[in-house]
Amino acid sequence: MTFISKKFFSFFHNYPRDSYVFIFASLVNSTGSALMWPLTTIYVHNILHRSYGEAGLVLFFQSLAGVLGQVIGGSLYHKIGAKNLIVGSLLLSGIAQLGLIFAKSWYPYIEVMTINGFLNAVTMPAISAFIGFQWREQQFKLFNIIYVSNNVGVAIGTTLAGILASISFNLTFLINGLTTILFSAFFYMYVRRFDLKVVNDEPVGLSPHSDELSTWGLLRNYRAYLFVSLGSLFIWFSTSAWNSGIAPYLNQKGMSLASYSFLWTVNGLVILLAQPLTTLFNRFIAKSLGARLMSSALFYAIAFLFMWLFHSSYPNLIVGMAIATIGEMLISPTVPALIVQTTGNSSPFYLGIVGGFGSAGRLIGPILFGNMFDFWGVSPILAVTTVATFAATFLFAIQRRYTKQHVSNHTMSETHGTHA
Repeated sequence: MTFISKKFFSFFHNYPRDSYVFIFASLVNSTGSALMWPLTTIYVHNILHRSYGEAGLVLFFQSLAGVLGQVIGGSLYHKIGAKNLIVGSLLLSGIAQLGLIFAKSWYPYIEVMTINGFLNAVTMPAISAFIGFQWREQQFKLFNIIYVSNNVGVAIGTTLAGILASISFNLTFLINGLTTILFSAFFYMYVRRFDLKVVNDEPVGLSPHSDELSTWGLLRNYRAYLFVSLGSLFIWFSTSAWNSGIAPYLNQKGMSLASYSFLWTVNGLVILLAQPLTTLFNRFIAKSLGARLMSSALFYAIAFLFMWLFHSSYPNLIVGMAIATIGEMLISPTVPALIVQTTGNSSPFYLGIVGGFGSAGRLIGPILFGNMFDFWGVSPILAVTTVATFAATFLFAIQRRYTKQHVSNHTMSETHGTHA
């Protein structure tokens, strides 16, 4: 853990000091979400005495609310202001988490969990847009460190969840809620001194004209979001195969839960240790954001194709996870950077739309793949994910073509180079 901590905190050296609190905001948000994920099924079954299927229903509503949260969060960014949106959603999220202490029956629990899913998602496009506006020259690197911090938050949250729940579920809800509320107060005090920068002076080819800034006008500008949104949906839909295809496959083969957990250990290690590799890849091969987007989908496609052909061997699944993680490392910072760079002041709205599509993919995947596994096993699932990720590569290629046509090829002054 010492090595991983040193590796994580070493990433901060080259970032603006003022950006640390936003990185930490993402960390708190992801930790809070991860605290709830592993506990929901156990809490519903053991405390509320409901079936595992009903626990899945809770997760479904929570994910569906997350889709709406991202879209609405992006839409509200300019209407109520970034600071009000981020602080308000964090505060309300903390209150909703405390509400779980009092939700001791079935329907109130569903309602509070759905509200939690919505509020956690509202902050995502707001934080990304704020960072993209405030630190334009370093936005790609900052999106990357936020991606890394989100993964650290997931690791912390899932670890703490088991420890706290073994003592008391209410203790978990209490600590999670109070931490979020206290952080929202700190965040409010911190961001009061910020003047939000806008990007009106930046030439943006896919941003709508001023007379098209209604919601309908923004939606009609499909080139700004449709292909990257559909590609993201296919990517995150495909990643559901890990939980709803690979996990039951390993269980079916009689392998231990530790064998599945180890795949995610590989994922975390690659994210931390392969940062220099992706830096070199971005610098010398995928020099534009569009190229990185296509490359990310291609890495996913290669990973799923490899596993489809050779999944009978466990070491091949480890290799597949490592390859897919490279794709994850490329897509996660690239999508927000591309949206901010190409859509300017309208980017909060489009970040919410793209994030909503991605969340929809995560929502559809488990339902479809769970049923597919019951009837046909893992092989058809991996075939579908292979086709879906190659389709995402094609969609990202279309997005890259539109971006090249409409955005001037300006190079931003950061190490990676992030022209579109």
